[in-house]
Amino acid sequence: MQIDRIKYEDYKDKIITAEQAAAMFKDKMTVGSSGFTKAGDSKAVLPAFAARTANENIAITLITGASLGHTTDSDLARADALYKRMPFQVDSVLRDKINNGSVFFIDQHLSETAELLNNKHLPPLDLAIIEASQIDSNGNIIPTTSIGNSATFAKLANKVIIEINTSIPINFNGIHDVVIPEEYPVRNTLPITSVNTRIGKEYICIDPKKIAGIVFTELPDSPAQETSSDDKTEAIANHLITFFENEVKSGRLTESLLPLQAGIGKIANAVLSGFSKGNFKHLTMYSEVLQDSTFELIDSGIMDFASASSITVSKSCYDHLIANFDDYKDKIILRPQNISNAPEVIRRLGVIAINTAIEFDIYGNVNSTHITGSKMMNGIGGSGDFARNAYLSIFVCPSVSKQDNAISHVLPMVSHVDHTEHDVDILVTENGLADLRGLAPRERAVQIINNCVHPDYREAIQSYYDRACERGGHTPHLLEEAFSWHLNYVNNGTMKALYTVENS
Repeated sequence: MQIDRIKYEDYKDKIITAEQAAAMFKDKMTVGSSGFTKAGDSKAVLPAFAARTANENIAITLITGASLGHTTDSDLARADALYKRMPFQVDSVLRDKINNGSVFFIDQHLSETAELLNNKHLPPLDLAIIEASQIDSNGNIIPTTSIGNSATFAKLANKVIIEINTSIPINFNGIHDVVIPEEYPVRNTLPITSVNTRIGKEYICIDPKKIAGIVFTELPDSPAQETSSDDKTEAIANHLITFFENEVKSGRLTESLLPLQAGIGKIANAVLSGFSKGNFKHLTMYSEVLQDSTFELIDSGIMDFASASSITVSKSCYDHLIANFDDYKDKIILRPQNISNAPEVIRRLGVIAINTAIEFDIYGNVNSTHITGSKMMNGIGGSGDFARNAYLSIFVCPSVSKQDNAISHVLPMVSHVDHTEHDVDILVTENGLADLRGLAPRERAVQIINNCVHPDYREAIQSYYDRACERGGHTPHLLEEAFSWHLNYVNNGTMKALYTVENS
């Protein structure tokens, strides 16, 4: 029975419907919701609130761990139920609302949201919704497939609604490691010295007086899309595997490398899956998200242990994980995102960070959030947390996209900077890999042009760089021409046929 999942007697008279929970929301409230990359999010209360606001003029500031699953963000955006959203999203309807200015969006490093809330740099949380698989005999919350910012929400929110998800097996526990850092100025170190170090509790503590209601749901997480790799992602993966094999040969790394972090999506999955082709063993992961490729490496015996803040996998991988959970229980761990993404720990463990770029320029600056400099795509996520503090900071992307290679993703100057050249060590496209370690700007430009640029654009970008060097400067540029590639695409639908420059 559902009520058996509530082992704390005083909570059993707190059961309400999703609609009753949604009725607690008030205009301009600040609401926190569990959920990190579509995992462990609110699947009953937020959708009920979206339905309510279809007929009411009410909007909230919604703070989550990262993106929500199913159509929740779409439904909220269509109903004009969002005044402000943070810190990350991947929804196309919400994205349009953000870009037309009808929803304010704060794009944050994912390690910082909990810190900003705790330090009172953000408005206080009026209400929080936290997904659980069950409530233990002391009233503590057992999380599901993510932790995200849930522990901080439970601590800081005035009222908390718990969503108990009965689609999660009752034995889905023991993999969580919940800790909340002390207050400044007496904060201790985070004593994580290996990816499998446990420093917290297996549950989220909460003051029982805060519980405003308990809602039951049985909707599973929105699954990650199963996308097969293509020639470009395979080539990127192969370049990286060759690079790591050479690092091992040089003695800079061992065959176990160092803990891996990878962003979400098709390219990241292809890169991680590629490790099964190399001569690597006893790999580990200290990342934000455990994806299909993580479990493939664990199943193959190549990866020993993986730490993250959420599990975001395809339906087939999820079904396999649930059916064989006991086999994985001692190989994975989930942490709050301000711990999974903590710069202190990333630097201590020597994490190798592999993230995806929208575009990068000839000096190594990376744009990972904005299309043509102004339109938000998804957000910076945790890429900045890892890039600046990593043992190796790697960014990958295809060199071109669209029909007839209309867009070059390697440019004279990026239209928006998320990661400066100072935080980038390696850049990879399907054409090759540029190792930027120890190189000055002009040396970096040579490596990037020779190794990463698509042949359709190489002559033009070489011309830009040569003429910029003639003008001089530590980081040579032609300011009047630096964004002409973007402008040509906006005006003409292609970055080609741009070359009316005085180099002929």
